[in-house]
Amino acid sequence: MKLGIIIYSTDSETVWNAFRLGVFSLKQGDAVQVFLLAKGVDCEQLNADQFNVTEQMQTFVDNGGKILACGTCLKLRHSEGTELCPLSTMMDLHEIVKESDKVVTF
Repeated sequence: MKLGIIIYSTDSETVWNAFRLGVFSLKQGDAVQVFLLAKGVDCEQLNADQFNVTEQMQTFVDNGGKILACGTCLKLRHSEGTELCPLSTMMDLHEIVKESDKVVTF
């Protein structure tokens, strides 16, 4: 299965669980892409005592997942993409939605 995950939350537990789903799906043999939209582009700063979001993101990438971050949303926050979350476009989001068998949002 091809799974698309769209994250627009800044709740650390929600984002952590979204990436946990991504990691689990990859381990089941699925292809998974994450698109960070709106507030979701700030997810690298969401680490909390119980929810190490950045670690879960790195595990996701290490297992073959792909993360993209909305370039417009980053620019609105005077930020740039990172190695873990490269700058992306609406065209990339459209491709994820178009090519995925299932799309979930967090």
